[in-house]
Amino acid sequence: MNIIIAGDGEVGFYLAEALVDSKHNITIVDPHEELLKLVESHADLLTIVGESNSVAVLKKANVAKADLVISVLHSEPINILTAILAKKLGAKYTIARVNTLQDIAEENKEVYHELGIDVLLSPEDIAGHEVVKLLQQPGAIEIFELSEGKLLVLLIKISPDAAVVNKSLNDIASLYKSLDFRAVAIHRSDETFIPNGDTVFLSNDFVYVITKPEGQAELLKLGGNLDFEINNIMVVGGGRVGKVIAKQLELELNIKLIEQDRERSLKLTDLLGDTLIINGDARDIKLLEDEGIEGVDAFIAVTNSSETNILTCLHAKKFGVKKTIALVENLDYIEISQNIGIDTIINKKLSAASYMIKHSMSDEVTSLKCLSGIDSDVAEFVAKEGSPVTKKTIRNLNMPEGSLIGGIIRGNESYIAIGDFQINKNDKVVVFALPGISKKIEKMFLKPGFSSLSH
Repeated sequence: MNIIIAGDGEVGFYLAEALVDSKHNITIVDPHEELLKLVESHADLLTIVGESNSVAVLKKANVAKADLVISVLHSEPINILTAILAKKLGAKYTIARVNTLQDIAEENKEVYHELGIDVLLSPEDIAGHEVVKLLQQPGAIEIFELSEGKLLVLLIKISPDAAVVNKSLNDIASLYKSLDFRAVAIHRSDETFIPNGDTVFLSNDFVYVITKPEGQAELLKLGGNLDFEINNIMVVGGGRVGKVIAKQLELELNIKLIEQDRERSLKLTDLLGDTLIINGDARDIKLLEDEGIEGVDAFIAVTNSSETNILTCLHAKKFGVKKTIALVENLDYIEISQNIGIDTIINKKLSAASYMIKHSMSDEVTSLKCLSGIDSDVAEFVAKEGSPVTKKTIRNLNMPEGSLIGGIIRGNESYIAIGDFQINKNDKVVVFALPGISKKIEKMFLKPGFSSLSH
């Protein structure tokens, strides 16, 4: 697939690197020549210096032959214009990053579509919605729903006193026969691997598990993580992510939002009628004490500073807050942040990349998630009639190394994958994979000779 990425920073570069691993032909357009030189030294792709809303620059990028154009600059007007021009110049499919989808009416979305923009995407909205889901299931570090919740993917950190410590997957299956689940990826000591039946759980392992909704509570308990009720939350940062969270939850929960900028605080007061807005610096421990940090159930730090978010979450932990969530934009900080005690890390680049990478794959990929707590992806594929996965039972499939089938959705029924299960055509199949092998897996679900170009 020929893909053009228009960017002006890390989101575009991260996306380009992820897609290069999938063997696409990538062209990245960016106004910063020095940054492009840095990208060229790390990835095999074509770079063009220039503004993506220039017809001449898009033509230089051979936009007429583009299967997909993704514009993810920080400027919403440039992204919209880039997508419109790209479609008019021959691109098959376009995605434009916008500041927020909250304020875009459905009829206006239709106008954008008529102008040539196939998808409007807001990384801030995606990150905000992820936080809301996590607050609904506070015992999990990360949660991902498949097929409208028929199956769940949970990230659990194994606590030192958990019942599963020093037990293998086979041991756990024997001891808890009623529990229907599958551990599909483990992150331990900077390494991610796919477990087998003899794999033994250790304290502080990060484990991705696929289960049915009814098995969630017991799984969390086995890992030493208990769900608890959240009523009072404190949000630090009144930017786009903070606004999305407060707007969605203020009628259900008691919310205090701390914003350092006075002018923004005043605007938030008008926008959020049921949220208490506090103008102050959340790094000030006395301010946190005065605002009742000890009575807070969940603390969410989503300012533009990763360091501030990490620091304030650590302060919240010292005051006994049960659930802390930090927005961390520097990917190098993610593992460090989890290891020092922050419960959940949100990263806008990873969240947005999941949505955009999916559009580079075939229509048989119904969902894709780049997992933030671990170096792995989870995708939901539809098995085509005559595809390799429909030819043999799961244990006899020659799945690519570094991948594992976790679950199957057939109509309204969901199943956890076991060796003698036979996948049928039109089944939705949940697959975990280490980076760089998604295209090999995709071929397993396509009819032989079928092209994966979907747009």
